[in-house]
Amino acid sequence: MKVENSDVPTIFNPRKPRLSQSNAVLTSDHRPYGPFSHVLSRSESLCQQEDVEQVEQCQRRQLGVFKRLKNKCCSKHARKVYYGLCVTFFVTASWVGATHAIKYLYMYHPTKYPVLTGSGFNFSSIHQQTLMTYNAPFFTTWFCTNWTVLFFPLYFFCQLGSPNYQTPTDILGESVRNFRDRGFTAAHFLTRCCMFCMLWVFTNYLYIHALSILVATDALALFAINVCCVYLLSWVILHDQFVGVRIVAVILCSTGVALLAYMDAGITNKKKTMTGVLLAALAAAGSAVYKVMFKKMIGDATYGQVSLFFSLIGLLNAALLWPVCLVLYFSEVEILHWDRLPWMILLSASTLSLVANLLGNLSVAFTYDIFITFGLITAVPVSAAIDITIHDVQFYGMKLAGIILISIGFLLVMFPNNWPEYIFRLLRNIILLSHSARWSRKNRGLPPNPPKVEIDYRTGYIRSHLRSPSGRVR
Repeated sequence: MKVENSDVPTIFNPRKPRLSQSNAVLTSDHRPYGPFSHVLSRSESLCQQEDVEQVEQCQRRQLGVFKRLKNKCCSKHARKVYYGLCVTFFVTASWVGATHAIKYLYMYHPTKYPVLTGSGFNFSSIHQQTLMTYNAPFFTTWFCTNWTVLFFPLYFFCQLGSPNYQTPTDILGESVRNFRDRGFTAAHFLTRCCMFCMLWVFTNYLYIHALSILVATDALALFAINVCCVYLLSWVILHDQFVGVRIVAVILCSTGVALLAYMDAGITNKKKTMTGVLLAALAAAGSAVYKVMFKKMIGDATYGQVSLFFSLIGLLNAALLWPVCLVLYFSEVEILHWDRLPWMILLSASTLSLVANLLGNLSVAFTYDIFITFGLITAVPVSAAIDITIHDVQFYGMKLAGIILISIGFLLVMFPNNWPEYIFRLLRNIILLSHSARWSRKNRGLPPNPPKVEIDYRTGYIRSHLRSPSGRVR
């Protein structure tokens, strides 16, 4: 059948749903002859109109589906979820990388040199003795904390390059003005910065010192209990809402810490392990104290305030605590050989630590806070895989049970305050889907009439009414 060129835009243009009779013209070669030729032509024209309408309806239905799918996938909430998954990945990678880099500093290949033993000088009295080239947790803490000076410069240049252009004076003035509006004087603000600097250095020193004793995965799992400590302190100091499931999470985390403390059987190893577990647990508690006290004393700070605050912590650390590094070095409490110092590993650990802190404090602007917190617990299985593959560490018995209990407690703490309501909604959707599927199997070909499901949130009783096509409840 030959169709004229004017028919083509009619099919694909939704503005012309009807196809006129003049547009469906048969050529003389295929025109029917006889007494019913006009009836056949009319029937063929109607068939063409029905086909065109079906095609247009199908196209409109597909466009509607694509539009709804695009609106759901590209909404503001969906974009935050996508950014959150990326933030979780980078927080996990940076946190695991920084921890294993610091752990590798203590495992750095030592230098062997000959030592003469015995009264006489002979070759049998010479043996190889290892020389520890690096064992300086406080120097590592001081060096890594110095890098927090870069917080505000990075924020400053990002603001200069943003679409909402601001002058350098406006950016700096806005960050300082917010502190001044809260009633902070210069002396008062610097005093609080010094206090938080000491707390920050103390917390990081405990964690880095614990890495010299424990496996990296054990230290990561123990540090993850800071979420439980934050909840307890927020409940006591900030008067947050009491949630029973989070108390269960605290109990599970405490049990996991106890299992990790007694995971070694030997007396010597047990004392050393208990020391490492205690240091890592105190580091988690110090981190929780830092977060809660910052919320209590500083309040809801802007990104400029947070960046300025961290840069001042780095400056105070570099200016005030360098004599402590010298005292520990000359008293030989910490071992440092400057000619054999692993600078590349130390720089890698500092850079990754800076990235983890930047993501943990500033990525709330792009995503939800739960994705940042979730990166702490996802670091545990990733670190365990590295320890098993590279360092041949075995996880079994009390060690494995302790890590699992801490992970479960971590996940329970992340439950929302109104988690029973979410559970009831999930049950309602499951029951609704099951009744809808049963109704569709029994009443195929009938118009849809979904079941009615009611939930009493006070008693938890679920009532479902499956209605028949006639309207009766059955």
